[in-house]
Amino acid sequence: MTAHPNSIAARDIAYYFHPATNARRHETVGPMVIERGQGVHVYDDQGKEYIEGLAGLWSVAVGFGEERLAKAAAAQMRKLPYYHSFSHKSHPSAIALAERLVRMAPGNMSKAHFTSSGSEANDLAIKMIWYYNNALGRPEKKKIISRQRAYHGVSIASASLTGLPAFQRDFDLPLPMIHHVSCPSYWRFGAAGESEEAFASRLAKELEDKILAEGPETVAAFFGEPVMGAGGVITPPRTYWEKIQAVCRRHDILIVADEVITGFGRTGKMFGSETYDITPDILVVSKALTSSYMPLSALVFNDKIYQVLADNSAKIGVFAHGFTASGHPVATAVALENLDIIEERDLVGNAARLAPQFQARLKEFAGHPYVGEVRGIGLIGALELVADKTTKAGFEKPGAVGAKVAELAQEEGLIIRAIGDIIAFCPPLVITAEEVGELFDRFSRALARLPLDYRAA
Repeated sequence: MTAHPNSIAARDIAYYFHPATNARRHETVGPMVIERGQGVHVYDDQGKEYIEGLAGLWSVAVGFGEERLAKAAAAQMRKLPYYHSFSHKSHPSAIALAERLVRMAPGNMSKAHFTSSGSEANDLAIKMIWYYNNALGRPEKKKIISRQRAYHGVSIASASLTGLPAFQRDFDLPLPMIHHVSCPSYWRFGAAGESEEAFASRLAKELEDKILAEGPETVAAFFGEPVMGAGGVITPPRTYWEKIQAVCRRHDILIVADEVITGFGRTGKMFGSETYDITPDILVVSKALTSSYMPLSALVFNDKIYQVLADNSAKIGVFAHGFTASGHPVATAVALENLDIIEERDLVGNAARLAPQFQARLKEFAGHPYVGEVRGIGLIGALELVADKTTKAGFEKPGAVGAKVAELAQEEGLIIRAIGDIIAFCPPLVITAEEVGELFDRFSRALARLPLDYRAA
């Protein structure tokens, strides 16, 4: 990259070590610098406009530049810019948000606890589950089961839950007490002639066999995203969650629903757990909770868990967990205003109403020589690119074609996410029918520019 040494791009290369990035490649290609956003659009430092087809990182539900959230943050900063929740202290916005989340979450929930990211929340869920079983006199019941291609975060514990090798390689992960079962991708892993329901039954049996092999008395919880997001927007096969839950309940295994991506409308219902009839013991939310205007996440959990935690905190004197920013007043105030906007503008309903158009436009690409599968629900979807549609074989250089498609889309004014050779779409929930059309028109132009001999690039 050629850049003036004092330019913002050159300063980025000189000083900023980026997350989830090839650092050496970044020294060559440099950053795309986004300066502002409005609605579903963002603008780079050259003034070029893009449709943000992934809502930032699956998260900006109410769109960019929402003045009400800026005002809510400013008002809270003037009134009480910071306070904590340790040692019987509290503040109004955290109290109001906890009540709101408990009331709106699926299942019979009792309490909410705040952290600052999905990774932190899933990390705490593991700690909470271990504390819970110790309190019940079951110190051996500590193993956690997740899934291959799951994404639950990047902290030591949450990256262990994550079933994507890149997030574990050379970090000495996963932790030994965390195990993985198969990814529920029917298109990729279903056997010849096997129905979705039979595939779901096979995966439920695999889970039960794993539990029995480890010993039910040693397995504490199952973590799952209603729709697997960063693993490739994998929607579950029919009856999958019904059968997985039955196995967990049979062996007294807690169910943690990671709704960091699916929460607050993405699937066309308020929670993905409602879409798939999941009754979690712990619900994890973040991202669209504040539309990522402020870092905030929450665990919402049922009374069965709360009563045990509370009794044990009384027994040993404290539930000794918390962060400086737990339940931060500015973040919780922004979350309350964000939820007001989602409800007042019926953004959950907007996702449900636009889902048929969104999914139909996705399916238009099914005939492309490189598109193996089209999948999605609500306002989230993906195209899985393959070298051979019949055998589902990948490309000679995994990820190269997906990266090229993302690059071409960016040239056409569309930001999407290439997850290897899977192209993911997840626009802000404020998107209109006209903007859905423009999003896919831009993508269509990009895909049309991809040479059909690019498979070995």
